[in-house]
Amino acid sequence: MNKSELIEALAKEEDLPLKKAEEVVNTVFGEMENALINEERVEIRGLGSFKVKDYDGYKGRNPKTGEIISVGRKKLPFFKVGKELKERVDIT
Repeated sequence: MNKSELIEALAKEEDLPLKKAEEVVNTVFGEMENALINEERVEIRGLGSFKVKDYDGYKGRNPKTGEIISVGRKKLPFFKVGKELKERVDIT
């Protein structure tokens, strides 16, 4: 499912105009983005949590040329799946 499909599903489920559903989805994602930019944790019960992780620099290799390159430190968003979702997806 992509963002536009999510908007369409919300509009259909809640009987909203597409424009209003798009505003709702954009607001939710925008607030999640702002929280992560401010290095706050975002938790959605039953789904999982997002946080920003710090990664140290390292020596990497350019796959095209084989040249060794230095990759600097970076911060990236990280998602940890919640127990409920993990159990619902892993039905064996």
